[in-house]
Amino acid sequence: MEEQTTPAQDTNTKELKKDMLVSDIVAKWPELVEPLMMMGMHCISCFASQMETLEEAAMVHGLNADEVIEELKEFLHQSDVKKG
Repeated sequence: MEEQTTPAQDTNTKELKKDMLVSDIVAKWPELVEPLMMMGMHCISCFASQMETLEEAAMVHGLNADEVIEELKEFLHQSDVKKG
């Protein structure tokens, strides 16, 4: 039986951390643009994204950075499963 991985175990998502710059996240995972926009982070293409970490951006937008990370990891995991 094939062992399933959770988003936290997925090698693609292990590197995603809240201390990363928003611009670096979008560069590495362009598929995360849409979920970030849906969360209200429309700043992904603005100048601030070049200097703000995901944690800082989440705080500015009134979001919990840990929850944002988990949602993004889940999104990446689901994308990997669909590519499968």
